[in-house]
Amino acid sequence: MTRDEFIEKNLPLVHSLANRFRRRGIDYEELYSAGCVGLIKACDNFDESRGLKFSTYAVPVILGEIKRLFRDGGTVKMSRSLKELAMKAARAGEELSSEGKVPTVSEIAKKIGFPEEDVAEAIAAGTPPVSLTCDDGSELMLPAESKESSLIDRLALRQCLNELSDEDRALIIMRFFRNKTQAETAKILGCTQVGVSRRERKILSELREKLI
Repeated sequence: MTRDEFIEKNLPLVHSLANRFRRRGIDYEELYSAGCVGLIKACDNFDESRGLKFSTYAVPVILGEIKRLFRDGGTVKMSRSLKELAMKAARAGEELSSEGKVPTVSEIAKKIGFPEEDVAEAIAAGTPPVSLTCDDGSELMLPAESKESSLIDRLALRQCLNELSDEDRALIIMRFFRNKTQAETAKILGCTQVGVSRRERKILSELREKLI
């Protein structure tokens, strides 16, 4: 199957997600066009060797592009059904976490009996962004922490981190979760500080595309 054929095959997913935002002040054609941009990005960046279904990977990317349209007009409100699913996912995640592991979207979907795509959408839709300032002055939009949505937010971020290579994921964890300096990170990874700085900027740019 060619790239164009693969994209065309998945256009119904864009229609399905764009339809969720009808009658919210933006023409459907604009919603659909933004969703198609997300689909193309998902298609070009998808790595099937990681064992993730394409639709599960693509949903947050497509939603991210659609949500860009609403950035100047305020936060996109979640529907009641989507919010309820997000909370079910959160409760399931808490139960799985109590077993000593951080759950994946697939594990949560299996536990609550919903399609992975729907669970991924609920997690992505419930992820309001906040700014994290990086060393180079750029900003990465990461999920805001709140009592009600903190687990959902962590799951959305973890989903994106799990899509990174082992070395890239280790770099981000050391820099932003373990508060290591670039020099300390470089020493652990066996590379130069300049190399860490360049790679960090590239990874943050990729995460920004998925989470904003």
